[in-house]
Amino acid sequence: MGRVVLVTGISRDIGRRFARAATGDPSIDRVIGVDVVPPRGDIGDVSFVRADIRNPVIAKVIAKEDVDTVVHMSVIATPGSAGGRGTMKELNVIGSMQLLAACQRSATVERLVVKSTTTVYGSGPRDPAMFTEDMGPKRLPSSGYAKDVYEIEGYVRGFARRRPDVDVTLIRAANVVGPHVSSPLTNYFRLPVIPRVLGFDPRLQLLHEDDLMRVLRHAATTGIAGTFNVAGDGVMTLSQAVRRLGTPSVALPRFAVGRLGSTMRQARVSDFSPEQLGFLTYGRGVDTTRMRTVLGFEPQFTTAEAFADFRRSVTPSVEEGAGRA
Repeated sequence: MGRVVLVTGISRDIGRRFARAATGDPSIDRVIGVDVVPPRGDIGDVSFVRADIRNPVIAKVIAKEDVDTVVHMSVIATPGSAGGRGTMKELNVIGSMQLLAACQRSATVERLVVKSTTTVYGSGPRDPAMFTEDMGPKRLPSSGYAKDVYEIEGYVRGFARRRPDVDVTLIRAANVVGPHVSSPLTNYFRLPVIPRVLGFDPRLQLLHEDDLMRVLRHAATTGIAGTFNVAGDGVMTLSQAVRRLGTPSVALPRFAVGRLGSTMRQARVSDFSPEQLGFLTYGRGVDTTRMRTVLGFEPQFTTAEAFADFRRSVTPSVEEGAGRA
């Protein structure tokens, strides 16, 4: 018999797409998607269960469906999509705690895959050239998405110690881009005029949305435990990205970009958070050696190729070679 996989956050596009793709894996027998609201797109052979992971009822779903693999994808990056920062933190942290508690009590769960992010490392002037998985942020996050992820990862490590019989895989994905991705970074690149921090040209490391689907599926089916940075090969600078888009940009002092971001956030134009301002000032690089040598995963898209595919969705009339740095 194949695996029975439970996927959280299926009402979001990325969760729905992963759950549907997982049904095509011959080693997976059934896929159950859970969320508080039904997904808006076609979910194919995925079984949808309306459930809130903040509620202990999620343990009953795991038991009833004989789930042996849990893929946690419901960590939200922007307060606007959750209805406010308070709700966002509750969904992220409390929801993850309840899910981990349910997995801890389960007699059937054998694998846990958690989609995390390289945002957990932060972005600052004293950062190393490349973060390895054994490193932490130079400055602990004090608010927002980064703080949520940092806390969630701590709970995941605690779960792994309490349940050493469960294979726990933590995927720290670089910023995900692609034609279907709506995120703070992709929304930033879709602005009609792109604000940049004067005097800084940060390095960007990206992951294509298809490679995110592939690595999560790989982790769910192989059961290789550990924490892994996942990103496409190579880096590009913000100035290179802007030139390839062909979008006008304006360089402003950091405080001015911060004020602009706050205004856009209040106007619900873009979730331009302080952590994104840090990333667009200092950038971030991660070492992916462990991804290849231990996890055994190789992205199909480099950072530049992932951005090029995203760029075509923003400026489809631009020819392939136009605007290259």
